[in-house]
Amino acid sequence: MEWSRPLRSTWALFRSPWYALGLAVAMASWGLHVTALALAPISLVQSIIAGGLVLVTILADRMFGLHVSRREWIGVALMAAGLAFLAATLKGTADSAHNTWDTGRLALYVGGASIVGTLLVVRGTGMALAASAGALWGASDISIKALSGRLDDLGAAVLLHPLALVILVLSLYGLLVSGRSLQLGDAVPVIAVTSAVANVLTIASGPIVFGEPMPGDALGLVVRVAAFVLVIAATALTPPPVQPAEPHPAAP
Repeated sequence: MEWSRPLRSTWALFRSPWYALGLAVAMASWGLHVTALALAPISLVQSIIAGGLVLVTILADRMFGLHVSRREWIGVALMAAGLAFLAATLKGTADSAHNTWDTGRLALYVGGASIVGTLLVVRGTGMALAASAGALWGASDISIKALSGRLDDLGAAVLLHPLALVILVLSLYGLLVSGRSLQLGDAVPVIAVTSAVANVLTIASGPIVFGEPMPGDALGLVVRVAAFVLVIAATALTPPPVQPAEPHPAAP
């Protein structure tokens, strides 16, 4: 991935069958993600998406024979506990999509995430770029959630809404940054950081941007916060397992 040649770099990546297949799967799941954001609160959607790492870990260990470390199994347990806590505090929250928002607050939140993501690009390290990709994709997901609230009023004209352009730019920008981060850093920590940053931003946007109600009693509030903390911690602890890379032959 070369910043000065983004189109040529992207085309070179698409010439790899594995990259093309991975992106095709990602696009299909993105369509389901958009539908879910239109129907359910964003904090609920993102928490469940984060739980997908649990499934990946179990399948990798049981079906593909990939080694799963104790740290990753701890992440699985934290994820399961977090989702259980979240389910226990969702009474009344999932009755609405909670997609109403204030323009100024949305612009400040999405703009701030985009600026932070861009500043991290300047650092240029693999982990900084991983966090940048997470911030950019998180901002894109929040914009998707906001735009879903205009579907009933605008119909197909929603594609002409300014937020549609914001989503397109942030998604492609994040794709370029993510590709570069995977070239510079180890895949496992890079994927974990990208996922964790994106989930932190989107889950927090629920009550901050979209007015999702928090539990009224103190115990329910503590359990809800604990659920989000467990999900985020599990995301960082449970990256998709990969096989160790073959050592490169020694240079003469």
